[in-house]
Amino acid sequence: MPNIVGWGDHIARGIFSQLIEIAKYDEQKRALLVRQANMGVERFRRYTNLAAAIHMLRTKSITLLNPATCDDTNDAYYMAEYKRLKRANTVLALCFTESEEKYHHWRVFSHGSDGVCIEFDKPQLLSTWVGNPMIKMDLVSYELIKDMRTRVAIDVERLPFLKRHPYKDEREFRVIYVGMNDTLETKSYPIALECIKRITLSPWMSRSLSGPVKDTLKSIPDCSPIRIYQSTLVDNEAWKAFTARAEL
Repeated sequence: MPNIVGWGDHIARGIFSQLIEIAKYDEQKRALLVRQANMGVERFRRYTNLAAAIHMLRTKSITLLNPATCDDTNDAYYMAEYKRLKRANTVLALCFTESEEKYHHWRVFSHGSDGVCIEFDKPQLLSTWVGNPMIKMDLVSYELIKDMRTRVAIDVERLPFLKRHPYKDEREFRVIYVGMNDTLETKSYPIALECIKRITLSPWMSRSLSGPVKDTLKSIPDCSPIRIYQSTLVDNEAWKAFTARAEL
């Protein structure tokens, strides 16, 4: 006769183990939701170029791109490994910053006279992807190598949202597209132009050009209400005027 008591204990232990795994998953999911709920910033920025801005305004869409050409090869490698481990055919990304205007962002992401910074209403833009199972969204975590060495395992779903600690001032937020069957280099989604709160032109654009460029952007259908300015980051008259207060 089989040992019913022993068999019952075996089943109980199995159920208990499953409950522990479910609890772990729920805790991870809860932590992710808490992170997303505490993002706190109502607006964020995307640094790009004039051609991309015109495309966005004319098509009323925003485009995720292939991260393979990322300047940070560490970042590109993590994305490639995520794609491999997920056995996905396509992984695309779209990056924003929650930081205020910084020289670093202009110089690295939008250098030159055709640089553009587009400021979005964050909740309104992110509503574009809510409920889309192929989209993942989160803040980037910036980690030290010494801390990464102490980790026994890394959740594969965190790979697209990990960068080295020296990048932490970027305060990056990412939208990731994961296609298991399709093979794409880009993926566009329609957006409401009302989610664009401001467009800032490059601080290196000639003042003689900024006016006509503003007029051209505003002439695009439905774009006249958008506020468009030129950055004065590297040439600000108000800042220069403070030298008049200098005393010997």
